[in-house]
Amino acid sequence: MRILALRKAFFISLTLFISYSNAYAQDGNIRVNQDSKFEQLLNEKRKTNVSNTINDYYKIQIFSGDSEKAKKTLNDFKQEFRDIDGTIIFFTPNYKVWVGNFKTRIEAERNLIEIKKSYSNVHLIKPNK
Repeated sequence: MRILALRKAFFISLTLFISYSNAYAQDGNIRVNQDSKFEQLLNEKRKTNVSNTINDYYKIQIFSGDSEKAKKTLNDFKQEFRDIDGTIIFFTPNYKVWVGNFKTRIEAERNLIEIKKSYSNVHLIKPNK
């Protein structure tokens, strides 16, 4: 009986020793594989966040209506006015297309005159969030 107890203790000890020697903690090496488009998406999100958080700037609203027409209006605007940024904002029940980030009212009004030549129903706004 004693021999079986010693063998049992020996095998348990041997099993624990082998398990312990094969067990590893975190070794500190991390490898991240990320899609190249992920960085582009982050940059676009950062650009959007910056434009949405600045409240002291004037904007020009060029459209208010349904989603598809808002997307088409924004695309047409970006083709015609490449140097002015634009975004679509949703206010129930309409989608609004806002363009520009103008620091002064005078700068916004100058651009409003140019934009009015292409878009008939435009408004100068100063959004408050």
